[in-house]
Amino acid sequence: MKTHKIAVIAGDGIGPEVLREARKVLTNVSSRLKSQLVFEEFDLGASRYLKTKEALPESVFKSIASCDVIFLGAVGDPKVPPGILERDILLKLRFDLDLYINLRPCILMDGAHTPLKSKNSNDINFIVVRENSESVYTGLGGVFKKGTPDEVAIQEDINTRKGVERCLRYAFETCKKRNHKNQLTLVDKANVLTHAHGLWRRTFEEVGQEYPHIKRNAIYVDAAAMDFVRRPENFDVVVTNNIFGDILTDLGAILSGGLGLAASANLNPSQAPRGDKNCSALFEPIHGSAPDIAGKGTANPLAAILAGQMMLDFLGETKAASLIMEAVQKTVKSGKIFKKESADLAISTREVGDLVCDAL
Repeated sequence: MKTHKIAVIAGDGIGPEVLREARKVLTNVSSRLKSQLVFEEFDLGASRYLKTKEALPESVFKSIASCDVIFLGAVGDPKVPPGILERDILLKLRFDLDLYINLRPCILMDGAHTPLKSKNSNDINFIVVRENSESVYTGLGGVFKKGTPDEVAIQEDINTRKGVERCLRYAFETCKKRNHKNQLTLVDKANVLTHAHGLWRRTFEEVGQEYPHIKRNAIYVDAAAMDFVRRPENFDVVVTNNIFGDILTDLGAILSGGLGLAASANLNPSQAPRGDKNCSALFEPIHGSAPDIAGKGTANPLAAILAGQMMLDFLGETKAASLIMEAVQKTVKSGKIFKKESADLAISTREVGDLVCDAL
């Protein structure tokens, strides 16, 4: 059998708890796989950093990079100053492995809670393609006269033709493959950020000529935020830059069942599912480490389970991925896992994992 080597980073807070259930589901479906999954654990996160003052040593990074994909729980802990673990682990993996696409489905399942009372699963069904390697997240910039009344802080917004075009091409291909409404919406702020987002608009139109069957629409980010709430049914595939995508997908997650159902993939499609140099993807729930509920058994593992489902699909295990998706949908629709009119669990983390396995 073909072997896929998976780097596992359970991380901080609820990360180990939700990843445990996701791996339980992957084990349950293993007999249906065409390949063998080999997991290698990496002890990264707050505990290691507090002991060693190193978040991700270069030797460990090289070991992770030799794997096919990464399966991440969460990073972040109040004992570590904000930004250190996120920058030195998550952003380093994204940037140094050139995982230039962040893919986030915003799809409401029957039985999941949405705060939009007049909307249902037919209305909230779209995917966001977020550029994942540029924008203000590169960290370029600096501070001048720090701590004085004349302090100046500069954070550069990086947009390259290469980065923009490859993101847009992936979005068009995603829309083509999805074959839902065949509509791609670009979200930007081209009326103010005329240089950076002018590049996005021009490239969007140029690449779009190669996809005449896909309807193109470009809207400003403030209008997009409003329409996510008042007209989510208008969206099919959305493409945007790094920072707008980061913000809008959290809104999309709340509309489509809450953070406990929100999975994401960080991809380098050009070397998928296995390149000759580095690993090509990182899969994770988007909810963060939630240290306030860590260890209480109340964290929703479905986002991690769905991240595992996305991982299998990426690795070519489409049948097993479909089985997991169907099992999650059945579990959510059963009405057993959520409190009434809420995204909060009515049962424990472990029990949710057990129900998904039962559905499989």
